[in-house]
Amino acid sequence: MSKIYFASDMHLGFPRREESLHREKKVVRWLDSIIDDADELYLLGDVFDFWWEYKHVVPRGFTRFLGKLAEFNDRGIPIHFFTGNHDVWVFDYLPQEVGAKVYRKPITREIDGTRFFIGHGDGLGSGDWSFKLLKRMFTSKTLQWLFARIHPNSAVGFGLRWSNHSRYSKGIEAGNFNPDREHLVKFIKSQEEKEHNDVYIFGHRHVPIHHKFDKTLYVNLGDWLTHFSYGEWDGKEMHLKYFEK
Repeated sequence: MSKIYFASDMHLGFPRREESLHREKKVVRWLDSIIDDADELYLLGDVFDFWWEYKHVVPRGFTRFLGKLAEFNDRGIPIHFFTGNHDVWVFDYLPQEVGAKVYRKPITREIDGTRFFIGHGDGLGSGDWSFKLLKRMFTSKTLQWLFARIHPNSAVGFGLRWSNHSRYSKGIEAGNFNPDREHLVKFIKSQEEKEHNDVYIFGHRHVPIHHKFDKTLYVNLGDWLTHFSYGEWDGKEMHLKYFEK
């Protein structure tokens, strides 16, 4: 039976090459384990801890991971890549080199008669205005043009330091799940008042969550820093699983 797989928050590149390479190889082993029965692959953001691509230059590393994505594409398996708050500056390199379709906002899709709402999960709903302002700056075409004028050695070096500082300052573990305080739960409830979706799938929180409401399911994919968790849709049910936990 063909299945659809979901993963997020791998943060490849964090915090240094040695640790990232070990995690990248683990991600590739997971991709190897699912390639034979994968109908589609969804990567829901923060796959890279920092990513910036010039017209003719991209960050070093990740060759094993990118090569495996190319293999998925060569087999005709669609790859859906959602930008997160760490890899918001993904442009046309992944579509051209590995055939990934890039999304910058959440999408809704009907799969096997089930309606999905899919996105990274950052900046949704009300509140968190400082983060939304920062994201608006990073998606500014003017800022991107100015950043592209900086030499890659300086620009990428600055980006890596900024990204690592952000991750260390918040801590790798992003807390426990409390539905009464969960920001994304509030968003789901407000979204349900407008339009019903059977399953909501997000990343961003770094906490694996499989929470059933009366009429909908909230799944958070966790991360590949501490949980090594992913989502699997088998045509009837959505499962939250762990790889080499």
